[in-house]
Amino acid sequence: MKITLLCYATFAVKSPENSDAYPISEGETVTDVLERVGIPIEEVKIVFINGVSSEFDVELKDGDRVGVFPAVGGG
Repeated sequence: MKITLLCYATFAVKSPENSDAYPISEGETVTDVLERVGIPIEEVKIVFINGVSSEFDVELKDGDRVGVFPAVGGG
């Protein structure tokens, strides 16, 4: 199974080379994937799966598009 993993802002440096076809196993959650790529869960502000705000414990499915955002500020 493969997903698209989109890492935004400061997380972009953690984005794997194969982010457009990132391999996952059946039953893996957002938390599992983020731990594998080295993104600390406590730094994640927003998670989207297929364009919909989601939780960390959601099991991913083949073809899902996962976007993760850190807290960002502006001025």
